[in-house]
Amino acid sequence: MAERFQDQEFLDFVVKALVDNPSDVKIDRKVDEMGVLLTMKLNSADMGKIIGRMGNTAKAIRTLLRVVGLKNRSRVNLKIEEPEGGRMQSPPANEAPAVGSDSVMDELKF
Repeated sequence: MAERFQDQEFLDFVVKALVDNPSDVKIDRKVDEMGVLLTMKLNSADMGKIIGRMGNTAKAIRTLLRVVGLKNRSRVNLKIEEPEGGRMQSPPANEAPAVGSDSVMDELKF
């Protein structure tokens, strides 16, 4: 088993308490000259729970990780990896835009 650190343990505890599929949570830890980077992978069904409304849950988790990092004299950052098919796909280029270009041009006129 790989060595676990306080920041990684903290993130693991918080995220697994929030999601419906805790066994799918994977956290990787890398250290470089910029500090600690925690990369998290989770089930696509749990992305909304971790991101939260307008990203507020993710912001709160990042803030708490910075506090944990300060306690250990390190800068801790969090990257949440997007699962396959996690984001809505944009329409193909050959489809008409959802908003008419005439209405957009009218809004731009001063």
